[in-house]
Amino acid sequence: MNLIKEHLPLLLMNPEPGKGNPVLQRNLSKIRHQHVDKMHVFIGMGSCGIIAGADKVKNSITKHLKTHNIDAEIIDVGCIGLCTEEPIVDIQIPGRTRISFSRVSEESALEIIDAISNNFLPDVNILGQYQNDKLLNWEDVPSMHKLSFFKAQNKILTKNCGRINPEAIDDAIANKEYTGFIKAITTYTSAEVCQLVSDAKLKGRSGSAYLTGKKWFAGLEQPYGTKYLICNADESDPGAFVDRHLAEGDPHQILEGIAIAAYAIQASKAIIYIRNQYQLAISRLKKALKQAYEYNLLGDNIFNSGFNLDITLKIGPGAHVCGEETALIASLEGKRGMPETKPPYPVQKGLFGKPTVVNNLETLANAPHILRNGAEWFCEIGTDNSHGTKLFSISGKIARTGVVEIEMGTKIRDIIQTAGGVPGEPDLKAVHIGGPSGGIIDTKHIDLPIDYDEMEKAGLRMGSGSFLVLDEKNCILNLTKYFMRFIQQESCGKCIPCREGSQRMLEILERITQKPYHETGHESLERFKGVIQLESLAKVMQETSLCGLGQYAPNPALSALKYFRDEFEEHIFDRKCQAGVCKGLKSYIIDVDICTGCTVCAQKCPADAIIGTARNPFFIVQEKCIGCGECYEHCKFNAISIK
Repeated sequence: MNLIKEHLPLLLMNPEPGKGNPVLQRNLSKIRHQHVDKMHVFIGMGSCGIIAGADKVKNSITKHLKTHNIDAEIIDVGCIGLCTEEPIVDIQIPGRTRISFSRVSEESALEIIDAISNNFLPDVNILGQYQNDKLLNWEDVPSMHKLSFFKAQNKILTKNCGRINPEAIDDAIANKEYTGFIKAITTYTSAEVCQLVSDAKLKGRSGSAYLTGKKWFAGLEQPYGTKYLICNADESDPGAFVDRHLAEGDPHQILEGIAIAAYAIQASKAIIYIRNQYQLAISRLKKALKQAYEYNLLGDNIFNSGFNLDITLKIGPGAHVCGEETALIASLEGKRGMPETKPPYPVQKGLFGKPTVVNNLETLANAPHILRNGAEWFCEIGTDNSHGTKLFSISGKIARTGVVEIEMGTKIRDIIQTAGGVPGEPDLKAVHIGGPSGGIIDTKHIDLPIDYDEMEKAGLRMGSGSFLVLDEKNCILNLTKYFMRFIQQESCGKCIPCREGSQRMLEILERITQKPYHETGHESLERFKGVIQLESLAKVMQETSLCGLGQYAPNPALSALKYFRDEFEEHIFDRKCQAGVCKGLKSYIIDVDICTGCTVCAQKCPADAIIGTARNPFFIVQEKCIGCGECYEHCKFNAISIK
């Protein structure tokens, strides 16, 4: 039996477990990597790292260590959130602080190993170091927490991501995970846990912002018997990867949050519902579950408390509609994922007709920290209306993509600056937050704080935490059309407002972004009337759709109209897309001095808009051109230009 498992009660129930036990204290220090007795190599093996080539870097390092008989330990870790800098490799040698290197290649990895082995810095991409007063710091190397990407963050949920081995329960326990759960089942009643979370005013992080404590109380109040706790890790918004980041980097934190929630509502069965695309997260959650059972942190009579809990992992098909709790439950029951009318709510009649509480993964990840530190501590973070931190997955036209954890109340402008701003010449144009259920704002409103109430007033929702940055080369209508097409394809089709409304909204947007085949005098007016219909159609969908998918589907279009109406008018009246994105509005011109008359363009044109005779210059009839770009793609002489 290892030392951690042997001293498990002491570690989980004592705030200073190593005090008075030098052997345990030394082992905890080693597991936390505060002190090492040989070289430790930490490799970022999250999905982003693997895609960037971290597995090849690992193989290269492994062979090098073996060939040169270097005594070292290789440790897989998750992503620290700075995805754009992957592969990231950290090195720690005895007596020295842990130092991090970015964009490591198979070749540079060997240079790093050799240099650090000889106690000097290599001339490669040094990211920073994790400074420690008890260890010798590297000279002229910045501290990681002082880097611009991390300085503005408050890493609570993501503290261990990229720092510990996500597949080692000992690492989790050494870093005080599961202490909140054990404190709950040994110190508090279920009602007291619900009250603690209620006092913390934790709101659901899936975008609904429903008070978690209120939902838990509703679950606890249901008659005693079989109850279910479901962790919704489906995360189906395009551009969102927050839940995946947490599950890959610190799965035991997720299990602890689930266990606390299950105890709070007195549920003996819990389920993690996750999409099949998240293979690495699934693998790590499975290993974490197996380890938790081995340590009696799950199963029967946990820590002799009388509380029993079984957690199972269920893999879903990845349908967006299954993010809605009743559709998710239907999927778990083996049915087609389609929402049901409410009431009854799942907390009254859910999975297999039993009381069921459904919480988002990020919401549950907050529970262990509230149990450890108290409701007052949690309320001190954020704003008066929105407490704690929020995770965002940043992508788009931004210098540094990745995951950030910021305090509620942080301005959108500050998040952009944290991620390095928009690189290059094009200026910042807009920010889209919350995926298909979210919205878009212009640069005049980027000082808006991340606060549920303030964002609701601006017509925005946080959704699953996607944060898309756009510059002047992005077309707002094209983005809006993308989200509407996504909604239309993902709609389950059960209710008419969502099924037909999303189709009609998509048709209106497609009409605006394409040249008409036959222009009439009233064509512009008809197209403008379509935009007016968008607003009235949106209202009907919001008020009559069965579930949140349809109710929030018009948000991207409404926010785009609110902040970028001039761009709609430009597409309608001027037939122009300044960003040059909308293919249907592009004008193609043949340069008669270059055209050889090869006839290829005329043959490829689906609208018969190109005329001419062989071996003589051809011409494009603009009235017939539909802007498909086939002629431009197939011209071998670069005779066709775009205007």
